[in-house]
Amino acid sequence: MKLKLTLAALAAGATLAGGAMAQEFRLAPGAPPAHPSYYMYEAFLGYLDTESGGSMSGTILGPEVVALPQIADALQSGLVEVANALPLYFAADFPLTGTAGDLALLGRNPHAMALAMTEWTVNCAECQAEFREFGGVFTGAGSSDVYGLITTVPVNSVEDLQGLRLRSGGAPYSRWAENFGATGVPMGVGDTFEAMSQGTIDGTMASIVDMLSFRLIDVATHFNTVPIGTYHATSNFTVATPTWEGMSVEQRGMFLRAANRANFDLTDRWAFQLPAAAQEAVAGSDIVVTEASDALVAASEDFSAADREAQISEAGELAANFASLVDEWTAIVEETGNDPDALAEIAWERIWSQVDLSTYGL
Repeated sequence: MKLKLTLAALAAGATLAGGAMAQEFRLAPGAPPAHPSYYMYEAFLGYLDTESGGSMSGTILGPEVVALPQIADALQSGLVEVANALPLYFAADFPLTGTAGDLALLGRNPHAMALAMTEWTVNCAECQAEFREFGGVFTGAGSSDVYGLITTVPVNSVEDLQGLRLRSGGAPYSRWAENFGATGVPMGVGDTFEAMSQGTIDGTMASIVDMLSFRLIDVATHFNTVPIGTYHATSNFTVATPTWEGMSVEQRGMFLRAANRANFDLTDRWAFQLPAAAQEAVAGSDIVVTEASDALVAASEDFSAADREAQISEAGELAANFASLVDEWTAIVEETGNDPDALAEIAWERIWSQVDLSTYGL
């Protein structure tokens, strides 16, 4: 592995030496064209061309070449130079970075969650050490919309959750389900349709986008808007360490500016554009959409607050710092709004302009 990484570093250095030659990255979003990650990577190439004056470009490789579970091997072997490395997919490599993912139930504002994840990871020494060991450099995060309940049975109250089996995408969601007397069933999102259609589970705690992405619109009968949490523990444009080492400080800045802007395209697509399309499709179906009752919302918010304190008690300062940043960014986004361009500028000024690119990630 060390030989492969050394060769990759030499190749990157030769390509970038003195900034005289163009650099073309092999990029792996780990998802098909319909997915928000692929959309983000396409936008990134446009920003990269602009920021670098055409000296930096890339080729996107689809999941048939590199799927999400293969990202680590692809980065470490030099198959790709930039990839969508999700820390929760490689939990053994990112136990401390995963602390932020374990606070998923704080998620109520997608852009705030993405920004908190970005600032926290950039300034988290333990997280940076995990990325160095992994062989990659963190350049920002994005977030899903706020998850709700997609089910095959009506859920109108806290009592209706009793005894339900709900697909869970991770420990926070299982804790949420169990708090209300349901059972969180760990399951890959791709298996949700079959499990719901066969009655193995009663539904899923997920983005309404799954109605379209995984055709749950064909098997679900109900959607409840109760706010559960977000998926924000992402590293959208993880740069292989040898590639980063081969860039000049100026080139790192160009890359980061492009990545910083594209990070907001992921959140905009995943948390706003696609949910709007899914809501429209659901409105034209027989699925019953139930606005969560005040009692159910209050119960969910109460558990989120209790879970926050429990995770801080367990994980300590790391969790407390992340939770504090969520509060700060929530206030900023509420004041600024959800415009990706405006938020990208704020992120650059508050986060990335403070980073020493001669040493960051190394």
